[in-house]
Amino acid sequence: MSHRVHVNDKLAPEAFELLNSNPSIEATMEHYDAGTLKEKVKDFDALIVRSATKVTKEIIENGEKLKVIGRAGIGLDNIDVATAKEKGIKVLNTPGASAISVAELTIGLILAASRHIARGTYGLKHGKWEKKALEGHELYGKTLGIIGFGNIGKEVAKRALSFEMKILAYDVVKDDKGLPVNFVEFDELLRESDYITLHVPLIDATRHLIDAEAFSKMKDGVIIINAARGGVVDEAALYDALVSGKVYAAALDVFEVEPPTDELRQKLLALDNVVATPHIGASTAEGQLRVGMEIVKKVIEALEV
Repeated sequence: MSHRVHVNDKLAPEAFELLNSNPSIEATMEHYDAGTLKEKVKDFDALIVRSATKVTKEIIENGEKLKVIGRAGIGLDNIDVATAKEKGIKVLNTPGASAISVAELTIGLILAASRHIARGTYGLKHGKWEKKALEGHELYGKTLGIIGFGNIGKEVAKRALSFEMKILAYDVVKDDKGLPVNFVEFDELLRESDYITLHVPLIDATRHLIDAEAFSKMKDGVIIINAARGGVVDEAALYDALVSGKVYAAALDVFEVEPPTDELRQKLLALDNVVATPHIGASTAEGQLRVGMEIVKKVIEALEV
């Protein structure tokens, strides 16, 4: 029996080769827009996506043969999981495969925000020597608050410990994973942290988790890092906190609107104390290979071929 598997967002070539090498699978890889995918999905037994494709209720309902939806990555906010569950479709992801990539970027963002790396680079390229204006902060001895202590949070903690930072963590599951981490309540983490980094999925409970009230509870001069999902931070409140000086700096890899071309996000990006990257947390050659290989293996197993 042959199974049709369509990959709608680009996978690492080695991963697609593994998928295609299975004699029971007929694999295709091409990006279809929502309208085209809605029509073509009726012929697929499995659909593999990354973050670019939104697997909506309409697409899932048209998937008459669909048995599996694979997300090559961590978050499932681009998939209507509830509709998939109603139809008995398995939804798979790769929560640990890109953890190291995201954790390393997080540390890079912490350093960039602390030491004005982006502004210093920009200034030098434009003939400025702003040495006196770019006094930064050491990580040594500071307290890092990690909101969400899953695969990525753990990897961030391991690397932050090498800077001799104190680690506070907040998560509904209190598993320190063998690391010298102190689990605290949410408000205590806000009050005590010099740096706060977010590593939670975007669900109803985490949308605008960091809002104006949360900022009011933080230390003056706190540094915020978000490489999770844009919606977990109220970006209007973040803008106000950055302008007022309550937040010393923010380092962002994700935005509530992507690309961040709207007025609010453009105002946010225009601030000197904001460092930003275009949602590249998992975008390493190594991470994408792990993500692709893992999701392909999971989909093959789920199809029982």
